[in-house]
Amino acid sequence: MKHWIEAARVRTLPLSVSGIIVGSFYAMSQAMFNWKIVVFALLTTLGLQILSNFANDYGDGVKGTDNENRVGPKRAIQSGSITPVQMKRAMAIMSLVTLGFAIALIYFAFKESYLLYSVVFLILGILAIASAIRYTVGKGAYGYRGYGDLFVFVFFGLVSTFGVYFMFSKTLDWLLLLPATAIGFLSVGVLNLNNMRDEESDRKSGKNTIVVKMGGATAKKYHFFLVISAMVMVLIFAFLNDFHFDQYIFIVAYFPLISHLITVYKNNNPKLLDPELKKLAISTFLLSILLALCLIFFISDMIVTYV
Repeated sequence: MKHWIEAARVRTLPLSVSGIIVGSFYAMSQAMFNWKIVVFALLTTLGLQILSNFANDYGDGVKGTDNENRVGPKRAIQSGSITPVQMKRAMAIMSLVTLGFAIALIYFAFKESYLLYSVVFLILGILAIASAIRYTVGKGAYGYRGYGDLFVFVFFGLVSTFGVYFMFSKTLDWLLLLPATAIGFLSVGVLNLNNMRDEESDRKSGKNTIVVKMGGATAKKYHFFLVISAMVMVLIFAFLNDFHFDQYIFIVAYFPLISHLITVYKNNNPKLLDPELKKLAISTFLLSILLALCLIFFISDMIVTYV
């Protein structure tokens, strides 16, 4: 069990649900809420993230990308704690479980009234599962051609945030594009950090991530663009939503983000970037929680109520 928990990479899981949290609370701020949608959206997203982690472990393991040159923690197949056959079986199980969660989510969101929406979201769910697997698995794995960033941005940013909101409202609110893009950028930032850390070993193994293609120096600028743009977008979103001054409490999450950027700026050894993955992931999760609460509460009203 210990090895499977490690293979699931628990530290990545809070990041994966950030978009679901923001989209759900945005719907709640408009007097729309269904706990079944929230629960199954969270379960579907967690299943997708765990499947992606298993597939990444399997793909990089069987291709030999995870070797003695890799900087980060040893993966399950790399260390021998889980065999490729066992991981492949786990991927099949997680695919079915995630698809089951997705079908339940679609049912509770649309029932029998919105058949077209149900079909569209079912296709999106199948595509998400297939994309999670194809990131590093197979000869045409798109993670080896530099498209991993696009997958993370689309599914863990736009689809998760917009998708769960649409399941509540059956409409699109384009203002939500700002936090959806912000969550997507920060999620890509975590992947970019991972790729910056592994640049040397990835280049030797033929894994052509965006970092390998653009080089470490440019990747660092790209990273600053992702994080700073995300912070600005959330501020614009708050301003356009006429946030009360005490609803800007989400800015608390900016302090660890700024600290993270300072660390990355000063870094000259990619091997030392590994702890920053957790810091950025948790900071993104914190931002999503605070922003979600700010959407439905005035902080001063909460203080008065509880005092």
